[in-house]
Amino acid sequence: MSDRKIVRVKDVMKADVDVVDGKMTVMEALIKMRHVETKSLIVEKRNDGDEYGMVLLSDIAKHVLAKDRSPNRVNIFEIMSKPVISVDPEMDIRYCARLFEHFGLARAPVIENRKIAGVVSFTDMVIKGLVEFD
Repeated sequence: MSDRKIVRVKDVMKADVDVVDGKMTVMEALIKMRHVETKSLIVEKRNDGDEYGMVLLSDIAKHVLAKDRSPNRVNIFEIMSKPVISVDPEMDIRYCARLFEHFGLARAPVIENRKIAGVVSFTDMVIKGLVEFD
């Protein structure tokens, strides 16, 4: 039996996230971004029965920049992913990494009590999970 400490998603996630309205233009959302290091925007739910969405900076590069579309004319809802696969803050990062691999994810929102608690990425799990908790 291993006495290895279990590292949870909440231990490695980034709690500071940028939440935007899906009706915003890409330019408005980029101007509003405060945490560029997260490389993603969480799209707010429209109501309690809705789900969160997510836009990665790579989505903006693929769907706006590469297609020569104006960021002032493209709305976030046009390029967002929704619903998104989310993870629980209590999940063991080993299982989170397996989930990411299985579904081809690079990052995911962390949801606690149907509210955004943060965002976790492979980088967070490896750098913070393996290095800091070893």
